[in-house]
Amino acid sequence: MNITSEQPKIIVIGSSSIDLVLNTANSPHPNETVMAEKSESFFGGKGANQAVATSRLGASVYFIGAVGMDPFGQQILRNLVDEGVNVGYVVETEDAPTGTAYVVAAKGVNSIVVVPASNYCLEPKHVAEAEKFFATADLVLIQLEIPMDVVEYTSELVKKYNKKLGIYASPAKKLSPEVIANATFIVAKSNELSIIFGDDPREEILRKYPNKLFVRDDTNSTTYFNGTEMNYYRNDHDCVLHKMGMGDAFTAGFAVALCHHNKIDDCVKFGNDVSLKVTKNRGSQSGLPYLKDILEG
Repeated sequence: MNITSEQPKIIVIGSSSIDLVLNTANSPHPNETVMAEKSESFFGGKGANQAVATSRLGASVYFIGAVGMDPFGQQILRNLVDEGVNVGYVVETEDAPTGTAYVVAAKGVNSIVVVPASNYCLEPKHVAEAEKFFATADLVLIQLEIPMDVVEYTSELVKKYNKKLGIYASPAKKLSPEVIANATFIVAKSNELSIIFGDDPREEILRKYPNKLFVRDDTNSTTYFNGTEMNYYRNDHDCVLHKMGMGDAFTAGFAVALCHHNKIDDCVKFGNDVSLKVTKNRGSQSGLPYLKDILEG
């Protein structure tokens, strides 16, 4: 794994939220009421998670997103600033409250309901306002908790400036051929491939996108086709305790490693190492490692 002396410049366009977690003994069935053992709140949203993750891994990060003009929005902005993320192009809207996610955590399984709220107020024009930064960026990251017209506009802007584009295709939505073509890499969950790419068999989908599509599952494993053979990389604890944010952490780690001009195999390994660290702490951002944590093992 090679880490150069240059600081990568990464633009993250995506969601932010406050995650409200209810810890229960069992997930409720329909028409059933269960008692929570405790409730917790964390900073979340796939975009904000990746912004914090890449910043902690040594990148210079610009975040483009939307929050409400409410206490949650102010908390998110302060947290991002504290994490060294530039929030100059985060929209503060009066049209919707800040996004939230409601998580029922029981026996190692998370059931999540996301309220996009202000995240769906993000528009292509907000990305356009930050266009000058695309010319000097090393890489752009995007996820799918924001409107698809923003994803598609970003894809075209990245193509215009010939920059790398990483997509974490979650929550799963069908991607247009143009967005797929413009992406440098796509991270997807193994059980959502058919939503994104259609009903072809998993291996056939992987073979269509050599060294571009990286399929993840919650055991911290990554599968990809390198143009010659199928590759599978996994590293996990005996028990993966906290699974929230693993995909964001992998995506951020892979992106940073790619910015330092590492081989794909090393980018996957680095992404997996970053993802593994997240499982040790509750909350999508709490366990995100700093670069020194990974390099020191």
